[in-house]
Amino acid sequence: MRVRQDDLVEVLAGDDRGVRGRVLRVDRQAGKVIVEGVNRVYKHVRRTQRNPQGGRLSKEMPIPVSNVALVCSSCGKPTRVGARFTSEGAKERYCKKCGASLGELRPPRTTAS
Repeated sequence: MRVRQDDLVEVLAGDDRGVRGRVLRVDRQAGKVIVEGVNRVYKHVRRTQRNPQGGRLSKEMPIPVSNVALVCSSCGKPTRVGARFTSEGAKERYCKKCGASLGELRPPRTTAS
């Protein structure tokens, strides 16, 4: 899964198709992400001492990671993400459309002599 927290993504399918938002949380086991302002539902909350007002609480629910595409910071388009090694040996994410780097995944390995 090449989508990380705080990435800007665009929703590809569902009621919120075409909406862009930041990734708030990634659930790797379930293969889902929570995107800011996407797939909002109302949770009805009973009056308690902690919540004396009660009422309806609006919150984001997870969507499958296959329904989002990362938005490239350089070309501004939703794109697929690849992984490659740099000349120094570090592993990085890159945009498949324009080839721009999207951040480092792993620092370069050091060989013990």
